[in-house]
Amino acid sequence: MSADSVAAPRLSLNVRYNRNIQENSGEEEERKVEILEDEEHHADLGPQRARPHTQNNSAANNRRCFKATAVTLGGFYLLMLAGLFIRFTLLQTQYDQLINNNSQLQRSYKTLSVNHSQLQNEVKQLKNRTEEKWCSDGSTRLGRSCYFKSKEEKTWSGSRADCQQRGADLVIINNKEEQKFVTELSKDGESWIGLQYERSQGWKWVDGSPLAETIWASGLTHYEGYPPTCCDQQGKWTQRYDSEKKNGICEKKI
Repeated sequence: MSADSVAAPRLSLNVRYNRNIQENSGEEEERKVEILEDEEHHADLGPQRARPHTQNNSAANNRRCFKATAVTLGGFYLLMLAGLFIRFTLLQTQYDQLINNNSQLQRSYKTLSVNHSQLQNEVKQLKNRTEEKWCSDGSTRLGRSCYFKSKEEKTWSGSRADCQQRGADLVIINNKEEQKFVTELSKDGESWIGLQYERSQGWKWVDGSPLAETIWASGLTHYEGYPPTCCDQQGKWTQRYDSEKKNGICEKKI
């Protein structure tokens, strides 16, 4: 059944009703018509009144959604800030611990350095005392050797034997400093030194090392059988007969 067929009987009924009213009283007819018109007017206004209400509900829903989103984002940001703060606190704690450990290591290093210096001084003092014991009986120390001048004059061979009996040998001069030192020891007269001549090897020291630096006096012929002595007035080496008797300069390695 269509919508027009349903509405038609209602329209005819309203018309018949209105006509009956017209026969009885013209005033009542006008009232009914007005009522119908008002009802139709109110019926027409119904959808118009509903539209603002629907719009208000939509705006309210939008506000609620925005508010819920803002609250959610705010909570998320607060959680992020809390996590960053905790992370920063942990890093700061670790940094403070590293600084403290570094300070402790520096203090330990300074303590070890002081102890090391003290040990070095003690070792040096002990070494000096030991060397002094080795250089006793009137000997004089220079570097790693003790030097002394024999009290009895003997030939070169006899002076060397005397040095060897005391755990030493005739002096071996390796540098200018040692040459100056030996010159001071023999200032009271020439003394035998540990230099000898061999036909197969030439001049060499008593320990077998070759002669590297010579401090010969000028005008010497360097005869083979003439062992050298130290020193003349100019601090140079000279030669004497091996049968002559001289003091010997002995050197004892420490």
